[in-house]
Amino acid sequence: MVVNHFMPENKEGFLHLDLPVIDLSWKRERVRKLIVRAFKEFGFFKLINHGVSKDIIYNIEKESKEFFSLPASEKQKAGPPNPIGYGSKTIGFNGDTGELEYLLFHTNPSSIYQRVRTLNREDPRNFCCAVNNYVEAMKELACEILEILGEGLGLDDRRTFSKLVRDEDSDSLVRLNHYPPYYGNIEDRLSISKNKDDKVSRVGFGEHSDPQILTILRSNDVEGLQIQSPTNDRLWIPVKSDPSAFFVNVGDALQAMTNGRTVSVRHRAMANTRRSRLSTMFFAAPPLHACISPLPEMITPENPQKYRSFTWDEYKKIMYSLRLASNRLNLFQLDYKEENIKLIS
Repeated sequence: MVVNHFMPENKEGFLHLDLPVIDLSWKRERVRKLIVRAFKEFGFFKLINHGVSKDIIYNIEKESKEFFSLPASEKQKAGPPNPIGYGSKTIGFNGDTGELEYLLFHTNPSSIYQRVRTLNREDPRNFCCAVNNYVEAMKELACEILEILGEGLGLDDRRTFSKLVRDEDSDSLVRLNHYPPYYGNIEDRLSISKNKDDKVSRVGFGEHSDPQILTILRSNDVEGLQIQSPTNDRLWIPVKSDPSAFFVNVGDALQAMTNGRTVSVRHRAMANTRRSRLSTMFFAAPPLHACISPLPEMITPENPQKYRSFTWDEYKKIMYSLRLASNRLNLFQLDYKEENIKLIS
């Protein structure tokens, strides 16, 4: 069922609808068709019966809780973010902020160990083990999804996308986010007490698209994730929380490689006023030297090439030069003037 919440001009609204749900235990042909459809229409789906061990999920959430419960002085030893490391409220290098704290790792095991050992903990092995096990599980899951997608798109090699993620030089990341509860001043607390439906009200992490190939997100039972409507950029679709599921979304690199057949969904996280929210994201990325370009199978007379070729390193440099909400991929469209890219390089 779809329920529109209409709003005055220049105001945001919400669109409540059933987002795609895919059960990985279904027959592969059915899963293949549904993934292609979900990525084309929404750039997003909820994944259930994914096969990831409950212990792996429990351990990463346990270690996340323990880390974020440390005194600020201890957490700051893992920062400041460069962009890897611990950060609080500041997002990126260009003035973006949010109501959250986070810990960002490169998925290389030695990088994870070096970051964790900066903390004043008796034994960093539990934290390292939890993160490494989670990374391996997410990498396998991401590659399975990408290979099914490759089949569904009719690629000559279904591993075209997954090979980039499996590469030993992959630039994949894992991020732990914590959105603390908000109590505010007396007026805010009175407002909260009257807010019976527990709706989120503050921006925890602002509107953006993910630059990588694919993102796999999991959160606790606190809602906050919203995706932008594919038909109206002033409407946001709240995503119901489900700690037993993963939420999968297309990144900019995948949209470029599929020549727009898949959509890099814009999304944001709102900070719930009553309860803290924990979320974990795995960002499946190519190596820095990888060339990102529309695949030949994705280019047809009806769908001519939309994007120029670029390296992942080039795209990252552009990304870090822009604000969070910028539509970076537009800069790489073939009809976008080269001098405009040079101005911000």
